[in-house]
Amino acid sequence: MTQHYFKIVYAYKFTDGPIIKFELLLDEETLAFIPGERPRLPDWALLGYHQCAICPLDERKHPYCPIAANFSGISEKFTTFTSHDRVSVVVLVEERTYQKDTTVQMGLSPLLGIIMATSGCPIMDQLKPMVRFHLPFASLDETIFRMVSMHLVAQYLRNQEGRSADWSLNGLTRIYEQVEAVNLDFVDRLLGAARNDVNVNALVNLDAFAKMVPLAADRMLKKISPYFSALLDRP
Repeated sequence: MTQHYFKIVYAYKFTDGPIIKFELLLDEETLAFIPGERPRLPDWALLGYHQCAICPLDERKHPYCPIAANFSGISEKFTTFTSHDRVSVVVLVEERTYQKDTTVQMGLSPLLGIIMATSGCPIMDQLKPMVRFHLPFASLDETIFRMVSMHLVAQYLRNQEGRSADWSLNGLTRIYEQVEAVNLDFVDRLLGAARNDVNVNALVNLDAFAKMVPLAADRMLKKISPYFSALLDRP
C-alpha cells in the first residue's frame, strides 16, 4: 500500500554561511513523524537518560525517547551556532510559504515543536492536531486561538461519538500542565547533551508559550468576544 505524506520544509539561510534544510515527512492520516535513515543514536536519546518524570513509556519496549531520537540529527546541525546568531528561515507547507528573519533559537523553536508533537510521545501527542495547521512564528494570541479551537473541536468529536465532552478550558489547562512537565525534563536531557545553548533555548522559548497560554486564555477570549457579536446575538 502506498503511503501518503504531509511534508513540511524548514530552510535556514545564514549570512555568508550555509543553508541548512530539513524535509519533515508526516503520515498523512495520523501525522506521525516518518524518520529517514539516521546514524547511530546518541546516548542522550536513550529513554532512561533524564527520562521525563511523567513519561509512561517502558524502557524495555521503547529503548529511546521518541522525541530525542527524531531530534538528535537536527540538533547536530546547529552545534556551531549561538542562540542569537541571525538567520533567515523559510517554511514551506502544502498551502503556502512563510519567511522570517530572526535568531537561531527562535527559528528552531517551531521546528522542535513539530518534532515534539509528532514523534510518538504519549503526552505531546495531545498537541498533534496543531501540526496539520502549522503556523510558524505565531503570536501568543494566535497560539491561544488555535489551541482553544483544537480543544473545542476535540470535544465536539467526543460528543459526536457519545463520549463525555468538556466545554470549559479545564481540560486544556491540564494538557498544558503535562506539556510543561515534559518541557522541563526535556531541557535537562538537552543540557546533558548540549555543546552550545541553541537547542536548549529553542525549547525554553516553546516552554515560555506553554506557560503563558493557560494564563492568558481568558483575557484573550474576552478581548476578541466582540468579533463574534453576529454569532452570539443570533437567535
